[in-house]
Amino acid sequence: MINTVNFPGLGIYLTLNRVAFTVGIREIYWYGIIIGAGLLTAVLVATSQSKKMGLPKDTIADITLIATPFAIIFARLYFVLWNFKDYIGDMKNIFNIRQGGLAIYGGIIGGVAAAYVYCRIKKVDVKKVFDSGAFGLLIGQAIGRFGNFVNVEAYGSQTALPWRMEIYSDELGALISVHPTFLYESLWNVAGLIMLLMYRGKKKFEGELFLLYVAWYGIGRAWVEQLRVDSLPYGASFKVSQIFAIVTAVAAVFGIIYNRYKIKQKTPLK
Repeated sequence: MINTVNFPGLGIYLTLNRVAFTVGIREIYWYGIIIGAGLLTAVLVATSQSKKMGLPKDTIADITLIATPFAIIFARLYFVLWNFKDYIGDMKNIFNIRQGGLAIYGGIIGGVAAAYVYCRIKKVDVKKVFDSGAFGLLIGQAIGRFGNFVNVEAYGSQTALPWRMEIYSDELGALISVHPTFLYESLWNVAGLIMLLMYRGKKKFEGELFLLYVAWYGIGRAWVEQLRVDSLPYGASFKVSQIFAIVTAVAAVFGIIYNRYKIKQKTPLK
């Protein structure tokens, strides 16, 4: 599918093809390539941080091999759960992920849960693993959002801002200018990565960097969801990912405050 995507306020005019290339009769989509690039970069970044934290050499690679299938399954389940009515008449379509329908929050839940179980079984420091993984998650999500850009999805409401993104609306039968929310979230994640890199040497307790990631991403995602027009569940009066983002951000902030309070209580008075 060919899509026209413009940024008229910036003088940028693009024609995007979702298909990168064809192998036999199978089309290979840019979305999958970009997600794969994001995953690979995430593993490399998380591995570099895990070495600084003294974790065993292959820890991140081993966790990635185990957690990735669970992340994909949960990403799909999260999406299907909130749009289940669309699959009642054709249940086998639940397994057809080539048509899209993966939710990042579901992927994070599945991946984090699998990583936690792995750490418990292998007796690896789960807090250090999560701290290392926070860096990978941020860069991986920053890259992955450009998959949404190629698919012309995850965009926001109409706007006249200078950086507006112009796309064709099938519903209105005309070009419309919208918030490029995929870019907002990507830049927010890059800013979060820079913040963690600057703060990593000052962390007060193991696991703090992961909690900072959860809080930072949750705050940004709650804001982005408010702008988006294709939030889950489609057509509902509430946005489940926005609610989840707010709840997890608040919980993460509470966790940071609580752990710092415990440390302060244990610190002897001078």
